[in-house]
Amino acid sequence: MTSVVISIRVPPELKKEMDELRGEINWSEEIREFIKKRIEEEKKRRALERFIEVVKTLPKAPRGTAKNLVREDRDSH
Repeated sequence: MTSVVISIRVPPELKKEMDELRGEINWSEEIREFIKKRIEEEKKRRALERFIEVVKTLPKAPRGTAKNLVREDRDSH
C-alpha cells in the first residue's frame, strides 16, 4: 500500500516538546492512529444521527405496548 504525505503546522513550543520525546513516541504512528479513531467516531456519530432520523419517522406505539410485551414475555416462561 502506498502512502501519501500530509503536513500540519504546530507552534514552535509544541514541536520542541515533540522533538524531546521523539525517542519515546513515534509521532507518525500516534497521529495515524488518532486519525483512524477520529474517522471511526465520526462514522458512528453520523450513523447514529441517521438512525435517530429513521426512528423519528416510525409511528408511535399505542400506550401500554411495552408493558404488554413484557407481561407476554414473562408469561411465556
